[in-house]
Amino acid sequence: MSEKNRDGKRTARERLAAEREKQKAAERRRRTLIVGASVVCVLGLAAVIGVVAANSGKEDSTDNAGPVVAPSGANGKDALAIPVGKESAKSTLTVWEDFRCPACKAFESTYRSTIHELEAAGKLKVEYHLATLIDGNMGGSGSRNAANAAACAQDAGKFAAYHDVLYENQPEETDDAYSKNAELIALAGKVDGLDTPAFRKCVEDGTHNSWVVKSNQAFQSGGFGGTPTVLFNGKNIYQDQTMTPAKFKQMVEEADQG
Repeated sequence: MSEKNRDGKRTARERLAAEREKQKAAERRRRTLIVGASVVCVLGLAAVIGVVAANSGKEDSTDNAGPVVAPSGANGKDALAIPVGKESAKSTLTVWEDFRCPACKAFESTYRSTIHELEAAGKLKVEYHLATLIDGNMGGSGSRNAANAAACAQDAGKFAAYHDVLYENQPEETDDAYSKNAELIALAGKVDGLDTPAFRKCVEDGTHNSWVVKSNQAFQSGGFGGTPTVLFNGKNIYQDQTMTPAKFKQMVEEADQG
């Protein structure tokens, strides 16, 4: 075999090996809990913190926003948590989310089926806390309005299903589509029995807007790094880059067995 042919075959093998390694790396990244997402979901940068501070007075003020009305069944401190799952479950997942946050959508897309499976089995309960980080960073009111609509869905006993619909249909981060009540009501049509006059009035009146503001204030004072923040029995597991749905499921099942 000529030297040229040997070099050609060696180069082809090297390209194939490199491509295989790229595919393996991509698969590892896909399976990890930390997924690629927009930096605006993180409070770590000084510039972002500055924007949040600049907007906090406008976004979080409860002046003239009406009384704080917690959604039905909300619990925890100041009734700021929306519970999903059986109260008797031994494990609790605490999730701080923003319906406009791409990283939150990535988390939900990766872990949704596992979380629902564990909830249905009575092994896991989830407490959702709603934040409006993207409104503060990017401007607009989609985070708040979507959170209010989700709270209205909780009043109707449809929070979990509507929560999933909002993430499945999340607009681009720079598109404040969720600021439009008509869009939020249209999406309610994807949840059986949710689009009712009572739900529409709750959305259009912003019944839970002040509650959402209070929830976001709790998020800001909590010292969290950004959304989503995911705590399993009090431990932040979102920062664990080795976390996968299978590993999380094993952790819940081990806790359930005591």
